[in-house]
Amino acid sequence: MDWTAAWVTLRLALWTTGVLCVLGLPLAYWLATTRFPGRGVIEALVTLPLVLPPTVVGFYLLVATAPDSPIGRMLAALGIDRVAFTFPGIVLGSVLFNLPFAVRPFTAAFQSVERRLVEAAWCLGVSRWRTLTGVVLPLAWPGILTGLVLSFAHSLGEFGVVLMVGGNIPGVTRTLSIAIYDEVQALNYAAADRMALALVGFALGVLTLVYLLERKGLRR
Repeated sequence: MDWTAAWVTLRLALWTTGVLCVLGLPLAYWLATTRFPGRGVIEALVTLPLVLPPTVVGFYLLVATAPDSPIGRMLAALGIDRVAFTFPGIVLGSVLFNLPFAVRPFTAAFQSVERRLVEAAWCLGVSRWRTLTGVVLPLAWPGILTGLVLSFAHSLGEFGVVLMVGGNIPGVTRTLSIAIYDEVQALNYAAADRMALALVGFALGVLTLVYLLERKGLRR
């Protein structure tokens, strides 16, 4: 087991899930509660990583953040020299690639909340913020939890985006999926099998826990 790669993988999954929680929830709530021209285009852009190869996402991220690009110059002004071959770079790539795995369940969860309950809270004089935190979020929590866990579990197996943006730097951007690839290339199937089984077992355990929590929540 490559424990250094395992630690990088865990950090990547945690950071990806945290960023998607902060950015994805407002975006999903906006999509679920707002009707406007062009909404379908935004939903298509959010879902696009589901049908694109990870290397395509990684390639355009490299192009967009190149030193001579507008975004690259803006990052340089903020003191960020480069995105490629850095841990923040692979986090950014992972967030973009996992966006639909978080936003789609979040949006479905918000849409499942009965509109009458929200309107009843407003009629009782409850503010929109209190309605969101006291009514909408608790009722939408199972779907939100599903989106967070799917994002976390999917981030554990990142390969194409990570390799494209971060390369293979031990302790920085080398994740377990890249370590498995290296071991297979070296014909070290025993080591590859151990790491692959660890990923399968961990992902299966996380998903099982989520389904148990969802069933418990539904029974209540």
